[in-house]
Amino acid sequence: MIIISSMEENTRPLPRWLTPGIERALQCFPIVVLTGARQTGKSTLVKQLLAGPARDYRTLDDLDWLDLARREPDTLLSSGRPLTLDEIQRSPELLLAIKRAVDRERRPGQFLLTGSANLALLGKISETLAGRAVYRTLSPFTWSEQRGGGEGGRWAEIMTDPSGLEGEFEAMGSWVERERAGGFPGAFLSPSMSARRDWFDGYVKTYLERDLQGLSTIGNLVDFRRLMRIAALRSGKMMNQTEMARDAGLAQSTAYRYLNLLEASYLLHRLPAYAVNRTKRLIKSPRLFLSDSGLASFLAGVETETDVERSGLTGPLLETLVLMELVAWRETRTPRPEILYWRTVSGEEVDFVIESGDTLVPIEVKAGSRPTASDASSLHSFLNEYGGQAPHGILLHTGTKGARMSKNIWAIPITAALGAG
Repeated sequence: MIIISSMEENTRPLPRWLTPGIERALQCFPIVVLTGARQTGKSTLVKQLLAGPARDYRTLDDLDWLDLARREPDTLLSSGRPLTLDEIQRSPELLLAIKRAVDRERRPGQFLLTGSANLALLGKISETLAGRAVYRTLSPFTWSEQRGGGEGGRWAEIMTDPSGLEGEFEAMGSWVERERAGGFPGAFLSPSMSARRDWFDGYVKTYLERDLQGLSTIGNLVDFRRLMRIAALRSGKMMNQTEMARDAGLAQSTAYRYLNLLEASYLLHRLPAYAVNRTKRLIKSPRLFLSDSGLASFLAGVETETDVERSGLTGPLLETLVLMELVAWRETRTPRPEILYWRTVSGEEVDFVIESGDTLVPIEVKAGSRPTASDASSLHSFLNEYGGQAPHGILLHTGTKGARMSKNIWAIPITAALGAG
């Protein structure tokens, strides 16, 4: 039995940070496209948080609507009312009919589309919706959303003036438990660890047996799942696709295609390297992250703090948690900041570099409650190299005290960065 629970079962859904931005977009653009991994809460957002008597709702998970979309797409769109279409990736050819409808009569909020795949990465958009659509990506729950705040972290303060984050902040409790829970609503709301394991098991099976087969033909699901596990065990590390193919026992071309499918499904994130010359960012090897720390923990087979320590995933899982919070924050910003990492030929490395306009802010993540001067050494190196653009650096830690470590480096609790008061 495959167990997939969702926020749709909750009569009072938790507010989402992205909702106001989507509402604004619907007032300006004829097409708003909301994408993200399956089970991040897209359907709940469009059915409950963005519901209204003037909007019709159709899901292509319903085989009757899917059949109509494929046979008579114009008929499906002919209600004359604003239309929400869920899981649009199941019939990407419907986008052509949507384009025709908008070209005939252009009205704000005409179509709200959701999809569990990045259609652009899959190459299934044969005609562009440029100038007609705005795109938003829904991430798993942020820490604030899990607590009912409907917001994200205090990253804007971290970028501009981290002195406001000095002082005592709320303890995170067991941050390893927080990592293993992740941000998928169904996993986070599970009543026990065993129920959470069942949820992730059902999620992976559904992805492999249903969603993935709708995106591309996969000859061997066992091989694909093995590559998913290898990706989880390498989360946070430099991405070496050749080594991953070898470890999975796959041809390089097959491994590359599988990794691209994981990225297109929003389950894998490639973090580019920072370089002054932007074209070089495309050449340097990215760091690989799974898109949710809970999913990474499940696939890697870690269930206890001892498991996490033995697997060497203590730091990477914490970095995964922070990265996904940053990704969720970025989605609410216009223009969107870039999230990168920095590494020198001598081995110095900063976990994240946030580039917003001409400003750079390096962020280092440490799984310790008492940060030391040596923990900030890479931050000092980065600031010495790019001081003209980088006003300060941030050392995130698992303690409770925010303090200034030096002239331009602050040690900030992760809870403060994630939105604790």
